[in-house]
Amino acid sequence: MVLAVATGCVSNTEATVPPGDPIRAEKVDEIAAQLPESIAASGQIKVGSNPPYAPNEFKDDDGNIVGYAVELLNAIGDVLGVTMNISESDFDRIIPAVQSGTFDMGSSSFTDTKEREKSVDFVTYFSAGVQWAQRVGDDVDPNNACGLRVAVQTTTTEDIDEIPAKSEACVAAGKPPIDKVKYDSQDEATNALILGRVDALSADSPVTAYAIERSEGRLEPAGEVFDAAPYGFVVAKDSPLGPVLQQAVQELIDSGVYAQIAERWGMEDGMIDTAQINAAPS
Repeated sequence: MVLAVATGCVSNTEATVPPGDPIRAEKVDEIAAQLPESIAASGQIKVGSNPPYAPNEFKDDDGNIVGYAVELLNAIGDVLGVTMNISESDFDRIIPAVQSGTFDMGSSSFTDTKEREKSVDFVTYFSAGVQWAQRVGDDVDPNNACGLRVAVQTTTTEDIDEIPAKSEACVAAGKPPIDKVKYDSQDEATNALILGRVDALSADSPVTAYAIERSEGRLEPAGEVFDAAPYGFVVAKDSPLGPVLQQAVQELIDSGVYAQIAERWGMEDGMIDTAQINAAPS
């Protein structure tokens, strides 16, 4: 992350991409043969993604979408013998675009939840929790944040589920609600905390850890990681692409390529042993 010292802001750039070449995989014909006919014929899978949400997906200095999930996607493409055609989209438009067929799949750090499973299917590839951050020296308790201003990226799990539930509990206890401050990107939420515009931020644990690591000592964790749940690649409900992706992810796990990619991006803590379809705990 390049730090603009004059303003105290941060932005994700090529400098945050690990050195060395991306990890690639070999094609597995028996899995590739199961691809839907239209995808096999086109030789590509159309993917919707929403950067910046480093280290999972963000842009380098040349405007390319990169990150841990992107490298994993490209390795899946290797297994299937197709190109992953990744396009930028607003986060809240990706699932509708997958449902309509504009995208074949979505990859944007989607938490697999029972509510979302009503609309789409998920192929799991990682386990992440929720982690809050604060400015160094502050004393923020995520379980007692009534009346605080908390930054979130819009339409994330933290925006839709976590902060509203905590705020409702505050009101029920006769305390002031949490002032949820929504930002279009995680960069903006992080910058707001650094600049003192909010008291804390809430994001998925690898994203918060990444922001803290690149804040030059200005941010630190607030509380422990909680509510672990799987990330999943999104496909249309009952799409034949889902089982193919699940097999491709499992192939990467079994071959060791998955672990190599996770290690390259510092994402070992959330590694899984088995890729599943629709594994939401709640």
